[in-house]
Amino acid sequence: MSGSTRNADPAELAKFAALAQSWWDPAGPSKPLHQLNPLRLRYIEQAVGLRDARVLDVGCGGGILSEAMANNGARVLGIDLSQAVLDVAELHALEGKLAVEYRCIAAEDLAAAQPGSFDLVTCMEMLEHVPDPAAMLAALAALAKPGGDIIVSTLNRKPSAFAVAIVGAEYIARALPRGTHEYLKFIRPSELARWGRSAGLNLIDLAGITYNPLTRAFRLSSNTDINYLAHFKRCG
Repeated sequence: MSGSTRNADPAELAKFAALAQSWWDPAGPSKPLHQLNPLRLRYIEQAVGLRDARVLDVGCGGGILSEAMANNGARVLGIDLSQAVLDVAELHALEGKLAVEYRCIAAEDLAAAQPGSFDLVTCMEMLEHVPDPAAMLAALAALAKPGGDIIVSTLNRKPSAFAVAIVGAEYIARALPRGTHEYLKFIRPSELARWGRSAGLNLIDLAGITYNPLTRAFRLSSNTDINYLAHFKRCG
């Protein structure tokens, strides 16, 4: 593995590496990612557009979002610190004849080597899994071009998020493996906004994500109590 792991928890990396072989199974442990992906893609496309954009997907995992953005015309680099999931991502892209590039490198190391290189930086459901999410957001900011965009998603540290994302998803519905999330690592929007300001980012939009168990569909909402997306723009 190349790159630094100074802002990564080995236990978290091992947790997601264990899911590598089932990453592209829409009915497997990564099912929520498959269900969420169309909504995330629509949000990104409406916020910034993807045609011919140079995009970095940080914490790309097996490449579900990376491939979707490439299919919409973006030139995508996906990075992750788990070589196991990157191997799966590369194989799936090869089978689909998609020109997506993947690298096993830390965001901080890529920012040091290629600062200000990307029109758009995405980081989905990863900030709550790293030891220092504020530092990670600063790295995302450094990777974006001046005036570029950063879009992240994470979970709000509120009792309702604990009830839905941990008790409901992990223990009752068993939609996620137990131990996927730790409540104390969830991030309030006010914290995320403060970290963004410190990193030279302007918060453009916050959008909540809600799930309807009857239709089994996710939708955007003004309610950010559980899962939410945040769109930042790097100051020029």
